[in-house]
Amino acid sequence: MVPPATIAVRYWDALCYHRPALQANAAGEFIVIAAKLVELIEIHASRLTTDIAQDLFTNARTPGFRAVRPQDLEQRIVQLLNRLGNWIGDPRSEKTRTEFSDWGRRRFDQGIPLSELIYAVIIIKQHLRRYISDNGLVDAAFPRMEGDYVLPLHLQSLHDLHVLVGQFFDEALYYLAIGYEERLRGPR
Repeated sequence: MVPPATIAVRYWDALCYHRPALQANAAGEFIVIAAKLVELIEIHASRLTTDIAQDLFTNARTPGFRAVRPQDLEQRIVQLLNRLGNWIGDPRSEKTRTEFSDWGRRRFDQGIPLSELIYAVIIIKQHLRRYISDNGLVDAAFPRMEGDYVLPLHLQSLHDLHVLVGQFFDEALYYLAIGYEERLRGPR
């Protein structure tokens, strides 16, 4: 698991890259809120993985995933959740491209249609966004300034984290499709 301080730096770098005018206050609460949320996701990756896998196995739009061994699918999901802090900071990295292209090739080899693979990523994204929304405004994540909560900063941080998660999954979908198409075309 990536240390929270590393997550915070990557998150801050990602924010600055995508929104150069954005700045944290002097205490750095922006960084802390998002880092804490990513840390919570990584801590609860096991429970989130179970929920996501169950959704993939039972969803009418992803019947092909019923043929995937539960251990394989759960391992892949937990890896994604545990690396989320790294990937959010740099969704266009070579590691992201390699990981998701490989995932696309594997799912092609398992006979899962591309539409189901895309919907699987949508399901994962929905679960993460729901988790962020449900857990983003808890007392443990709130920064305190002279005893008062800083709600606007919190809401902005949650919004920015949602945006970064969305951007990451957009890139992941692209790389999944590339890997899938590589297999579809066959060896050259």
